[in-house]
Amino acid sequence: MKKIQMVDLKGQLEFIKSEVDQAMQEVMDDTSFVNGPMVKTFQSDLENYLGVKHVIPCGNGTDALQVALMSLNLQPGDEVITADFTFAATVEVISLLRLKPVLVDVDSKTFNIDPVAIEKAITSKTKVIIPVHLFGQCASMDTILTLAKKYNLFVVEDNAQGIGATYTHSDGSCSKTGSLGHISATSFFPSKNLGAFGDGGAIFTNDDELAHSIRGIVNHGMYKRYYHDVVGVNSRLDSIQAAVLKVKLKYLDFYNERRKESAVRYSALFYNHPNIITPHRDASCNSHVFHQYTLRIIDKDRDALVQHLNVNEIPCGVYYPVPLHAQKAYKDPDVIEENFKVTNQLVKEVISLPMHSELKLDQIDFIAEKLLEFLSK
Repeated sequence: MKKIQMVDLKGQLEFIKSEVDQAMQEVMDDTSFVNGPMVKTFQSDLENYLGVKHVIPCGNGTDALQVALMSLNLQPGDEVITADFTFAATVEVISLLRLKPVLVDVDSKTFNIDPVAIEKAITSKTKVIIPVHLFGQCASMDTILTLAKKYNLFVVEDNAQGIGATYTHSDGSCSKTGSLGHISATSFFPSKNLGAFGDGGAIFTNDDELAHSIRGIVNHGMYKRYYHDVVGVNSRLDSIQAAVLKVKLKYLDFYNERRKESAVRYSALFYNHPNIITPHRDASCNSHVFHQYTLRIIDKDRDALVQHLNVNEIPCGVYYPVPLHAQKAYKDPDVIEENFKVTNQLVKEVISLPMHSELKLDQIDFIAEKLLEFLSK
């Protein structure tokens, strides 16, 4: 059996290496390394894939979130509601812009932001909701968009883990995540479902005015060279990364289908186990692209399980061990622990197993065998 990797980027590259080499060579021959033709081609391809009017590439996913918020003309002290159970980048950019992060609890099945908790947290200072499509699972976007319309709020999707997922609306129509909010931000970090060979990110919107604002912000606030109309940043996707992403985008649906197949296999092997809650998904599995395959371990020592898997040379991850409201950088003395029952439970129970498009059946079976072996003790 091949050595198990948490993410097998080398194995993924083997199948597309000739295409990637050719695309990268085009960039080197052209020598347009920043905002060159390859960036514009990738941008157009991604617009077509997502069904959005505007894709604005940038330096990384954190920049994408920050620039998205910068484009909304928010004022210091304005409140932004987001999930307590997610990576820190989401709340980091809120704080950097002197906005107030308002953290709320998540749904116990999907791990995504709880719309009921969102509405309870809305005040006269609330300006934005940031739903995170955590681990690749779509958030409850119809309900969130309805709340945003009711209270005149912006919705900024954090799509860093959900690219390629399909959201089914209440009327039966479908949309790609990243095309639903006023703005969406994503990351092309190498381990993502659509990953570059370094840092990269992008911002999506269907709003022409917001797109215009964002394009200036990512380029030092310039629309005309050396004329700075707004305060901006330097955040651009380089052409080498665009070349890699252009090739990988063609295979994104295939990669995601392979992840879904692995997730279905895992869940079948863990079916009805009293100490395991497998990831929630709809019948078609379209709402989840399994950036992570994350279990909840019930009435057993999750941390001891991590050690057991590591001893058996099985990598795994705990995403995330500390909720944002308990992080030193973001502690709020007014936080009420009672409001974070689900998050406080999840951080004790979650464990993410190896998940990538090159995962083999024998590897999945071995991982499941060793995990079940621990739980049987």
